Amino acid sequence: MRARLFVLFVCAGLMGPRLPVVAHHSFDAEFNEKDRIILRGTLTKMEWMNPHCWIYIDVKGPGEKVSVWAVETGAPMVLLSRGLRKDDFRVGMELVIDGYRAKTKAATAAGRIATLTDGTQLFLR
Repeated sequence: MRARLFVLFVCAGLMGPRLPVVAHHSFDAEFNEKDRIILRGTLTKMEWMNPHCWIYIDVKGPGEKVSVWAVETGAPMVLLSRGLRKDDFRVGMELVIDGYRAKTKAATAAGRIATLTDGTQLFLR
């Protein structure tokens, strides 16, 4: 009986590495907490999905050149627990995002706070 149990555990241990690994990235791996950024722009899209929601905004730069920024927020359940709903983010609304820039310097940031035109602040993490 013990031999069969031992063989079962060995087989299970050998099968473990064959199973798909689901990993979640670390904030520090993608974003630089020392590189704060303030983005002012117009919401073009909101993706309400796991593991993180994404806000896309058009930001005008020098010479009125528009760049699209992707802003990662918390998971849908995190936003819901803070009283936020998907409908709170409407295409065309103006936002000011306070966040942390991606280490790659791409137009990507981790959102911390979104401020609406009426001054309402939405905590995004």
